[in-house]
Amino acid sequence: MVDFNLSVFTAASAADSGDAALMDVLTGALGRASAPERWATARTGIWCSVAPEGMPRRPQGWKLHVSATPASAPEVLGRCAAVLLEAGSAFKFAASIDSVVALNGRNTSRGHSGKFITIYPDSDAEAVRLAAELDRATAGLPGPRILSDRPYSRDSLVHYRYGAFIEERQITNDGFYAWMILDPDGNPVEDRRIGRYVPPSWVSCPFPDNGMSITRREGDGGARSGGDGNKVMIGSRFAVREAIRHSNKGGVYRAVDTETGEPVVIKEARPHVDADLQGRDTRERLRAEFRALEAIQDLELAPHPVRLFTQSGHLFLAQEMIPGTALREWAPDLIGEAGWGPHLAPALGMARRLADLMIRAHAAGLIVRDFNPNNIMVRPDGTPVMIDLELAVTGDDPQEEPPLAAGTPAFAAPEQMKGAPIRAAADYFSLGATLCYVFTGAPPYFLPDSPPARSLTDRLTEWLTARTQGLGLPASLTEALTGLMADEPEHRWTPERAREAMAGWTPASQPEHPEDLPDPDRRVTEAIDAGIGEAIDDSGEGHPEPQWLREACDETVEGITDFLLASMEPESALALWPASCAHGALDPCSLQHGAAGCLGALVQCYRLTADARLPQAIDVAARWILKRLEEDAKRQSGLYYGTAGTAWSMLEAGLALGDDGLVEDALAVADRLPSAVASPDMTHGTAGIGVTALHLWARTREARFAERAGAAADALVGSVEERPGGIVWRTPADLDSKLAGETYLGFAHGVAGVGYFLLAYAEAAGRADCRELAVRAGESLLGEAVITRRSAMWGARAGDAPTAPYWCHGASGIASFLVRLGLATGDARFARAADLSAQAVTDHAWRPVLGQCHGLSGTGDFLLDMASLTGGARHRAAAWRLGRIILAYGAHRDGRIVFPDERGEISATWGDGVSGILGFLLRLRYGSPRLWTADAATADADGSAGASPNGAVAGTIGSGRTA
Repeated sequence: MVDFNLSVFTAASAADSGDAALMDVLTGALGRASAPERWATARTGIWCSVAPEGMPRRPQGWKLHVSATPASAPEVLGRCAAVLLEAGSAFKFAASIDSVVALNGRNTSRGHSGKFITIYPDSDAEAVRLAAELDRATAGLPGPRILSDRPYSRDSLVHYRYGAFIEERQITNDGFYAWMILDPDGNPVEDRRIGRYVPPSWVSCPFPDNGMSITRREGDGGARSGGDGNKVMIGSRFAVREAIRHSNKGGVYRAVDTETGEPVVIKEARPHVDADLQGRDTRERLRAEFRALEAIQDLELAPHPVRLFTQSGHLFLAQEMIPGTALREWAPDLIGEAGWGPHLAPALGMARRLADLMIRAHAAGLIVRDFNPNNIMVRPDGTPVMIDLELAVTGDDPQEEPPLAAGTPAFAAPEQMKGAPIRAAADYFSLGATLCYVFTGAPPYFLPDSPPARSLTDRLTEWLTARTQGLGLPASLTEALTGLMADEPEHRWTPERAREAMAGWTPASQPEHPEDLPDPDRRVTEAIDAGIGEAIDDSGEGHPEPQWLREACDETVEGITDFLLASMEPESALALWPASCAHGALDPCSLQHGAAGCLGALVQCYRLTADARLPQAIDVAARWILKRLEEDAKRQSGLYYGTAGTAWSMLEAGLALGDDGLVEDALAVADRLPSAVASPDMTHGTAGIGVTALHLWARTREARFAERAGAAADALVGSVEERPGGIVWRTPADLDSKLAGETYLGFAHGVAGVGYFLLAYAEAAGRADCRELAVRAGESLLGEAVITRRSAMWGARAGDAPTAPYWCHGASGIASFLVRLGLATGDARFARAADLSAQAVTDHAWRPVLGQCHGLSGTGDFLLDMASLTGGARHRAAAWRLGRIILAYGAHRDGRIVFPDERGEISATWGDGVSGILGFLLRLRYGSPRLWTADAATADADGSAGASPNGAVAGTIGSGRTA
């Protein structure tokens, strides 16, 4: 999981990077065509499609791709368009230079990169003919290798692969769309688009070999095998041991220098990747790194350069391997090991060393331009060393060309990202951002305001104040961090001044290990031991949040609502709200990544705020989802990734609006759900379907939903697996899913989520066997907990090291089940583990992601669970602390408020976007029940039924089957 995007971003440094250049080329080509009137063009997203009117397209076959650089794209398009229009062949192309830049970016997906033009020949024979003609037409023009395809010939821009012509998609068992083709028997199989050429086994290649049948390792630039058969030799002297990573720009490898026996790191730069309009590509950045390393090789500031060499057109740089840990891991590891607060002393020592590192680099004439936690290694003795100096310049570097508009978001100075002249002051900004990361564990990432309304200094001050609550940072340190990152370059502090400010501060003495800290509240533990049902209030008077913070929360709720209303696109057939997901093409209706989650948050907002604008939006969204379900009914059944969540969301919309027709439509969708599926979990499987059935029963009193909840419980009772130390539920190994064969502990995919449903059903139906199994699930989780006097945490699987304490796999989700189990059973062990989990969540408030699944909103919801279920005011205060941190990330966009998702982008979704944040803030402000749980129905259920401790409505489903 990526917290915020720390990857380098490179932009084309040219004024003319819009649509006009390439669209003008197409217009000219059509004007010269023999029958321009027969051609239809259409613009969809980044693509412009061109096809003869009325021409049918084959569903699949051998397709062609042509690559280009931003500089060569107009010429490549012009030459290819002339051939294709003459041949009458359909094609599409990236319609702007900006899109070409994105397709060729250094971190673009290797399965999609470089595909500037896509051609759809009407036969395999025509594909072969067109490939030869396009190869001749584009000979000599630059463009990157397309990794998912095979080149027509060596150095050709023309590539081919077998795949779908018409994008027929199916939703997979994991809840994401996949592009499909048919095998010879007519069965759908995934059209895999990965970073290497892998044609389906049943097809025969019709293209001539042209010398391309020689097997080469992925991304190795033509490396050859060494003498022992297990090594790959690069540059005739470097024996590659393993790949550290592969990216579109090329690989990074661990190797041994066979001449010296020393370990080295080898970096690869693929030709024409990440190119700009001046023709500079990732190879030029690697040459710049070599020059920088040479300039400072005697100063021990960076790895020693070993050799720069070319092989098969790829450029390689071999350099000294630096032992140690990247600063990006060092800082979180420090906080995790020392604890929040005790980490300050070693963090301060590192901050001083980092300031010294930059001072020495500048004294040597080096401007770093990419000083960030990714690009700093910490040696075992604690010495920081710079790596990845691809953007660095020395006093000897030529400066005739415009500077590259590049850098790492959150760490690069704003003027550098805009292509300003190279100045040392940009490095001052990067040092300040890096020190923020060292002290807080989070990058100071801010989406820009539009129009600009607040200075970066003001936003950074607010962010630091929220992030460092309780740390007691001196004003001088905060002043140094904001001074280094001042808006105006000429006003920024120098590293020398910052070092001097840090020299005058010594953190207060703290225990070295979390275990040495006192129990966070011994009275809480004593109260739990005395009686589980007794309310806990550790202050006696609570912790009322200040008025200004409540007002800020109200403003943000309104701002997010404004954004959701303004960003709806009901005319779109693709997605109702903007979404960003790193895991694939998402289901636009789902709760986790689609419209159902956004709708649920808006319904909750309407119930709590009575915002008069919301009923119409709620109705439009529910109708959009219903229409999409009718048009594409082949989707999964799960709560978070399937139809159960959409039915739940639409039902709540209908009830909120008093629309009986919509309620009936939602129930009709729910009636198509199975009672159980192969996956047992909460997000995709039977547990989530069971919770949905419980909710539907509580809201409708329809007996059929009670029966379905019972059938789901029966399926889970029947599929439990015994193992030494506890029980688990396993996703079947033969299921086509990333979860296949796995057994997890957490709420989303594992024991905790299944246990939660079984407990909720047991409380509602009086099912003793389900209650007993829920208790055994809780005991299994206790057996896997890593417990100290201060915290309780879990790994994703049995025996794993503890993960971050998030809802999906970690302590936040697991303890959401355990606290309810403790209250239902009176067993102090479960309640104590939940309380220790709440402390773990609080201790990890420094983590930067904001969303529900892997972030602060989900952990904040758990703290509110603890507050409402135990009466603990300190949990509510801790939730408000998380809320304050979240508020500090808000960006103002035309009067609306948005937040970055896990990729640093704007997403409306529940799982990692603003809807999930809205759900938490509403609950924080109004004390409403937690969405998508058995709790949610209780607040609105018929008063004739009594509420059980876990939130399910007890005693009215019926006695059911008892053990």
